[in-house]
Amino acid sequence: MNHDLNKRRLTLAALATLGAGALANTLPAFAQAQSKPAEKIWRVGFLNSRRRPASFDADFIGGFLLGMRERGYVEGKNLVIEWRFADDNLARLAAFAEELVQLKVDAIVAGGPQVIRAVQQATATIPIVMAVPGDPVRAGFIKSLAYPGGNITGAMVNAGDLFAKRLEMLLEISPGLTRVAFLMNPGNPGHVEGLANLQAGAQKVRVKILPIEAHSPQDIVPAFAAMKREKVGGVITQPDAIFIASLQQVAELALKQRLPLISGIREYVDAGCLMSYGASFRDNYRRAAYFVDRIFKGTKPADLPVEWPTKFELFINGKTAKALGLKIPHSLLITAEKVIE
Repeated sequence: MNHDLNKRRLTLAALATLGAGALANTLPAFAQAQSKPAEKIWRVGFLNSRRRPASFDADFIGGFLLGMRERGYVEGKNLVIEWRFADDNLARLAAFAEELVQLKVDAIVAGGPQVIRAVQQATATIPIVMAVPGDPVRAGFIKSLAYPGGNITGAMVNAGDLFAKRLEMLLEISPGLTRVAFLMNPGNPGHVEGLANLQAGAQKVRVKILPIEAHSPQDIVPAFAAMKREKVGGVITQPDAIFIASLQQVAELALKQRLPLISGIREYVDAGCLMSYGASFRDNYRRAAYFVDRIFKGTKPADLPVEWPTKFELFINGKTAKALGLKIPHSLLITAEKVIE
């Protein structure tokens, strides 16, 4: 009896010793976990003049989310994005910019020159990352590409000779053109710059450029009616929120009037336009994430040089070329990123 009692006491003592040891080992780990600082949740303002896309993955804006994920930022975990879309109403930009400033976001990604201007006027302290600007130096956003100064930096998609290059390609696939329309939004500084560059290039090849204005999506049909009256043989345009919202309509009207149309991004070609030549907007938004990450890690926008595009892509819609009775020259076929059939 005493033997069993002693045995039981020894067992309880051993368990108590083991429990105390386990507790002793657990306490430092628990204390360390309790003292570990919580991961910072970064807040990004994102302002665009367009309508919110139905799917970010299917839209070039999704490049920004992809770029952030590649750098370890995930919405709902360590990242909050304050999305603001003006629904093609530029009058709403100023209020949205002020709203993002009041939210004290850590950085603002601004898509397009009108948006960049609105955010620039709203804050001189919150870092601003430009996406798809026109000429940021001429617009007064930065001092120079190498030394931006102030609170604005980012990546460009435009190059001065792109418009002349698009005209050259249009003439290559449709030789003999003498009158070409430039479908433009006069409220977009990038379009005003583009018109000047295009007219300078057109003089060298004796082509008359006719600026055709559209201030809203409702102006698209009248714009193509004006092209018909002016008897133009082709169209050059540059991406803008107004036209992106009406891509299918633009493509259908161009095809109906048998007008070869070239723009700056492949989304036009996907919609049915003939060609696009330019830097990838998706890659540009993806690169915006690089600038946001550098800013989060302590680099000032003034010390981040603005990046110039290094790659330009040519996309051709082969089905549209056939419908227009155009043969794609070998010189374009071998340089095209893709011929969409």
